[in-house]
Order: sequence, then C-alpha cells, then structure tokens
Amino acid sequence: MTAAAEAVGVISKSEKKKPEKKAEPDPVQALPAAVDPSVAPAPSASSVTPTVQPTEKRPEQVVVPVGDGPFNSLRTTGSRVVMLSFDDGPDPEETPKILALLEKHQVKAVFCLVGTQARRHPDLVRQIADAGHVLCNHTWSNDLRIGKKKPNQILADLERTNAAIRAAVPDAEIPYFRAPGGNFTDRLVKTAYGDGMTSLYWEVDPRDWEHPEGETSEQHVKRIVAQVRKETRPGAIVLSHDFNQPDTTAAYAELLPWLVENFQVGVPGAASEPTPTPSEPTPTPSTAPAETPSATPSASAAL
Repeated sequence: MTAAAEAVGVISKSEKKKPEKKAEPDPVQALPAAVDPSVAPAPSASSVTPTVQPTEKRPEQVVVPVGDGPFNSLRTTGSRVVMLSFDDGPDPEETPKILALLEKHQVKAVFCLVGTQARRHPDLVRQIADAGHVLCNHTWSNDLRIGKKKPNQILADLERTNAAIRAAVPDAEIPYFRAPGGNFTDRLVKTAYGDGMTSLYWEVDPRDWEHPEGETSEQHVKRIVAQVRKETRPGAIVLSHDFNQPDTTAAYAELLPWLVENFQVGVPGAASEPTPTPSEPTPTPSTAPAETPSATPSASAAL
C-alpha cells in the first residue's frame, strides 16, 4: 500500500471518545454514621484504603506518517502512478471542460476544492464526485496564511470547508488536504491529519496560474505543456488549476494523450470504475438459436 493509497483507502476521521460518566454517590451512603464515643471504632476496609486521585487525561499526540514533502506531506505517490491535481475550483467554465477531458482519456484525478466555491457550485462538486474523482480540502477561502494560525482556528476552517463539500455530496470521502501556495507547517499537517486528511504537496508545478506580461495564450499553453513533459516522471504529483485558467484546459487537451501513453495516470487506492453488472442470464433453450448473440464487450480496466 502506497502513501497515497493509504490516504484514499484507509484514513478515516478519528473518532472522539466521550469521557466516561462517573457514577453519582448514594446520598445515604455518603453521610457519616453517628459515632458512639464510648465504643472504639473497628477498622474498616474503606478507612485504610488510600484515596486515588484521578489521573488528568492528556490530549493524544498526532503522529503523521513519514512523507517526502514539506512537514511529511506527499510530494510523490510512492508508486509509479502519476497523479494529476486541480486546485481552487470548482469553476463553472473550466471544471466541466477538465472533467470531459479526463473522462475521454479515462483518467481519475484529485480536485482540491475551495469552500466558498463548493458552496457556490454544489452541482459541480457532485459532478466531480459522481465521475469517481477524489476530493481534497483547499481551505475555505484559499488562505495562504492558514498554517500560522492556532490549531483550533485551522480545524474550524477545514471543517467548514468539508461541511460545504458534504452539503453537496453527503458522506463524501475527503482524504486529502492541500495548503494554498504549498505553505505547509508542522501544525497544519498534524491538524489536517488528525481530522482524517493527508497533506498533499506536488513534484511538478508548471505555474499555470502565472501570466507574465506580454505572454500570449498560445505561448502560455506551450509553456505549460513543455514544463509538464519535462518534469513528469513515474510517481509524480502534478499541480494545476481548474479555476479561471482556460489555457490550462487547452494544455491538458494536448497533455493527456501523451501522459496516458507514457505513464500510468490515476489516484493510487481510489475506487476503480465499477464494471457494469451483467444482466440476468437467459435460460438455455432446448434447441440451438438461429442466431448467436454477440458478447458484450467488457469495460476497460480502470487505472
């Protein structure tokens, strides 16, 4: 099991145990009995038993599995699978186009969703999930400084974002968290992991969001394609954006055929695309049919 596969298939939200309720003492038994001063009291077991002070429970220490990115985040998948990730969406213009391209090439990817965008476009969150892609928390408002906040503030942001995603897709699995700008801190990674999410960094960053002055769309697309082709290797996590980046969409129209030809592309551990359930078998007739029906082609293997 790879690190990325563990994140998708194993990590679940940690259960919070409620403290055991202590039994209330019987008010009658709690009252001391009247003592006759002429009679010496007989020693009882309770009188010689030392009082045990309750042990103060310390908060559990979160131990994050070793990762190859900043503060034990994941820079690579830990396997030969190349994983594509799209940040800052969902976007009403570009996300459907990216989804169509991924469907055309039978590729599953990770979508790192901003909470405010998920709240605005729940239909797109559902489309992403229904297509079998993996969801990732990208903070409520793309907060570049979230790693410097207190743990309770970080947790409130992450849970608010997850709630917006699950408002669109109830019980959605959200195995990953990505810090905006990749600005991870030890506190941030531990808080996310304690909330059931592995932190996702990247190895390939074509900086598709960057538009230098004077660069045309054609040049921008060419730069994205060249960078991804140059840096992608087995196990790489590729960072891109589906929010307001039409040039990225154009670049992936060119990149996806090359990627699937040269690499295994997908999300390690993600649920495979379900194979259609065969229909009820037709009873074998006593006589041979006039025409033998052709076999239904099997579904292509999911990555």
